[in-house]
Amino acid sequence: MARSARQPAAAPAIRHTPGVCGGDACIGNHRIPVWVLEILRREGVSDAEILLDYPALTAADLAAAWAYADTHRGEMDRSIEENEQE
Repeated sequence: MARSARQPAAAPAIRHTPGVCGGDACIGNHRIPVWVLEILRREGVSDAEILLDYPALTAADLAAAWAYADTHRGEMDRSIEENEQE
């Protein structure tokens, strides 16, 4: 089914916005960096627990975050390392 001319396009799942969270990859229109969620996943926090802690996020947001993190492993590792030093 085609999207109507009046229906807005969905926000990109992952965005890099200069001046927002240091330009790090964030979930859609949220100021939640993917690397923060990746730390939680590496620590064994379940998706259900993350969704409880971040009620603005959806399961689709997490799926997009995991896909991004998995395909941008070097970026995730650098972001985590840089932010652990602060």
